[in-house]
Amino acid sequence: MTIPYLPAGPTDDVPYEPWDGEEEALAAAAAAGRRAAAWIRSLPKAPALGPVGAWHAAEFPDAIETATASLDSQECDRMDPDGVMVDGTGGIDEETRSKLAAVPCAVQDARWLTPDQQIRIVAVASLVVGAARLLAEDPGTAITTGELSRMWALLDHAIA
Repeated sequence: MTIPYLPAGPTDDVPYEPWDGEEEALAAAAAAGRRAAAWIRSLPKAPALGPVGAWHAAEFPDAIETATASLDSQECDRMDPDGVMVDGTGGIDEETRSKLAAVPCAVQDARWLTPDQQIRIVAVASLVVGAARLLAEDPGTAITTGELSRMWALLDHAIA
């Protein structure tokens, strides 16, 4: 984990300076999320729409789109004014994070999908959560070195 060394005081005292390439990197994240959600929606539907079928048809692809569209480099690990370490979220809210964390368990009940499709779904969820963690831990490196772009290349491979 990288701890940014910022001047002491409230975070409002420090003006935010975007990283070089940040706008493009976050736009690429949102586009990758839309591609992944479209792929998930294109998979076979559950024969009977139960809880897992409903999750697969709407909740999961919506969570992928929400997460990738809300990634935020400003939501990184930091010290609060009292000197306590605060874990960043990378921009993903708790509800969306919870939906994505449930994927490895819920996908097992999606028996209408092939094992290949199931593991690709797990990979997509893992990459999205991993990208948020990468942004939270070290946004500058994630954006400027192409690490975040590499995550989207892996996501594209998973949905191909």
